[in-house]
Amino acid sequence: VQLQASGGGLVQAGGSLRLSCAASGISFSRYAMAWYRQAPGNQRELVAFISSGGSTNYADSVKGRFTISRDNAKNTVYLQMNSLEPEDTAVYYCNAVRYWGQGTLVTVSS
Repeated sequence: VQLQASGGGLVQAGGSLRLSCAASGISFSRYAMAWYRQAPGNQRELVAFISSGGSTNYADSVKGRFTISRDNAKNTVYLQMNSLEPEDTAVYYCNAVRYWGQGTLVTVSS
């Protein structure tokens, strides 16, 4: 199983980024997918979740700014991040139940 995350980078506050996570080795359409993040010195936290049926849920801190989506034809889950804040700086991880991607770093400058 591989979860390959990409799309991180450096962005100014107020900017946008879109993260992608391409999955292989799993029946992607049957898996709930999620994005987590971990900032230095902090625990890993759930950012957004999407069920196999497309239902979504978000951490309060990102509601209205982030959108999770999935393309089952491409075995890919996305995280559109708008109105980014310095507090969003973290390594973002893709998750498929018990499987984890390698993480992609998002840095938001003030």
